[in-house]
Amino acid sequence: MMLDVQGLRTGYGRIPILNDVSFAVAEGEFIGILGHNGMGKTTLLKALMGFLPATGGRVHFGGEDVTALEPYRRARLGLGYVPQGREIFPALTVYDNLRMGCAKQVGAEDDVIETVLQEFPRLKPLLDRLGGALSGGEQQLLAIARCLCGKPRLVLLDEPTEGIQPSIIEEIVDTLQRLRDSSGLTMILVEQNLDFIAAMSQRILIIQKGKITREVQPGNLGDPSLVGEFIGITT
Repeated sequence: MMLDVQGLRTGYGRIPILNDVSFAVAEGEFIGILGHNGMGKTTLLKALMGFLPATGGRVHFGGEDVTALEPYRRARLGLGYVPQGREIFPALTVYDNLRMGCAKQVGAEDDVIETVLQEFPRLKPLLDRLGGALSGGEQQLLAIARCLCGKPRLVLLDEPTEGIQPSIIEEIVDTLQRLRDSSGLTMILVEQNLDFIAAMSQRILIIQKGKITREVQPGNLGDPSLVGEFIGITT
């Protein structure tokens, strides 16, 4: 398994959020995480990346125990993170944002960026534009491309469709599916857009009150009773 999480617990100060979370992700697998707001989805990604310390349990990545490692050490091992809200550098150009994604790479960053841009052709004419001048969808593409400049083995992707236009949502689906097929990219996706997560995920984990309670297949997201009870969205 590329990622093995056993009994993970964490929270904010004295407020527990994740309670005994356990799951595994195989190499080349795309896993979706669904749940009501406030159930711990973003907290889970932050804990996997090391931004929140574990108060219990274990996280193994690539066969190595990373439970106590700092985020930059996890990044060096191949964990990538695209946060909710994108968090690009608005005062830097698109090109310089991509350069920031190359920070841990050894070698010619221009070659890395050129390789990534082949997967994101929409960004090529925007390289000299400030990140803050991009549309929301373009910023999301930039955030994903910046993450991929670090050559991650596993990407943690948080709410990528929030506030972006349908045409770019389709572009993200096509790009990430192509990368999974061509390079064996592995991904954990938190998303509330049911069509997007069904298109992207091979299986979907339901999180309730900080604990993984159920696994469903993407085709089952058309069941209104399941969606309403476990995810908090009515159809």
